[in-house]
Amino acid sequence: MIRAAGVDVLPLCDDIILIEFITYNALVKGAQMNITSSTALRTDYNAISEKARETKEPIYITKNGEGDLVVMSIDAFEAREELIRFRANIGAAERARLSGDVGFSLTDSRKSLELIYDTRS
Repeated sequence: MIRAAGVDVLPLCDDIILIEFITYNALVKGAQMNITSSTALRTDYNAISEKARETKEPIYITKNGEGDLVVMSIDAFEAREELIRFRANIGAAERARLSGDVGFSLTDSRKSLELIYDTRS
């Protein structure tokens, strides 16, 4: 773990750095953290649910003044999960490239796609 511009970052390899997503949003997009109490969640669930869907950002729920839960819309959660999987795949591919993995040439890739989609007929 290294510290860059006041943010803890995890170097995956030489040129890919994964920044913790919430910090990324706060720094790059200027997003403000949505924080509310567990009491507000119980008494005004619909408003919090609507806010989560509209902002597409997590809402931090506190209990007795301490962080307890994070809630977000299903769409935002699925998008975040997809981004995490995408970043993991890019990191794995980059680590393989740096370790000398040959991979596939453009010609080999084209032949594989032609076999799959039978583009020559």
